[in-house]
Amino acid sequence: MDLDELDVTSAESKATYAEIKEYVLKENGLKVSNLYISQVKRKCGLEVGENYNLAKSKDAKQPNCPEEKERAIVDALKHFWMM
Repeated sequence: MDLDELDVTSAESKATYAEIKEYVLKENGLKVSNLYISQVKRKCGLEVGENYNLAKSKDAKQPNCPEEKERAIVDALKHFWMM
């Protein structure tokens, strides 16, 4: 087998938010929001869309991802080889 065949393109190595949510629910029984996923991705230094889940105004407060859900999201990111 040629090593080039094993190369994963960047598109293949990225899971969608829906796939991450599904994995977290299946493996941990937790429902996570897109907001929590984007917060964890930012915290881990992963690419997130430029304006993805930004507050509508400067004074708006956003909930922070609970530790249990953060661990589950990090596990999912590792499962999908995103970190």
